[in-house]
Amino acid sequence: MSKKAQKKQEGEEGAAEDKKDVVQLGPTLAEGEICFAVAHILATWNDTFIHVTDLSGRETLVRVTGGMKVKADREESSPYAAMLAAIDVVKRLKEMRINALHIKLRARGGVDTKTPGPGAQAALRALARFGMKIGRVEDVTPIPTDSTRMKGGRRGRRL
Repeated sequence: MSKKAQKKQEGEEGAAEDKKDVVQLGPTLAEGEICFAVAHILATWNDTFIHVTDLSGRETLVRVTGGMKVKADREESSPYAAMLAAIDVVKRLKEMRINALHIKLRARGGVDTKTPGPGAQAALRALARFGMKIGRVEDVTPIPTDSTRMKGGRRGRRL
């Protein structure tokens, strides 16, 4: 047998051994055990971000936005796009064996609007509906104690 054929045969055996090794993502859990992560939902009027991290917030597990799910720019912040993004997040988290989430909901905040956009509620409902257990829901919108001057001028926005 030539050296090339021998190397090729060894390569095939090595590939077969690699296929036997199963890569396991996420923690090893007992049956019925709950594993939490933190879902940071930023819902603006232009887009909805769902960013899931571990409990410390340092390690990103999944990040999906409404803009990644729809074609048209005007639909990025829609409840439908947020729902599609949440479904993708749930699928990925189930692969990692994470079955519970704490929610940190955020609007733009600061001198901008303090109310979450239209995708916030849809994202939260979709996460719960598609099998994630919900722990705590917290509003982490940044509210200034004192800040720069808001837009609109001295007399405000006149209609």
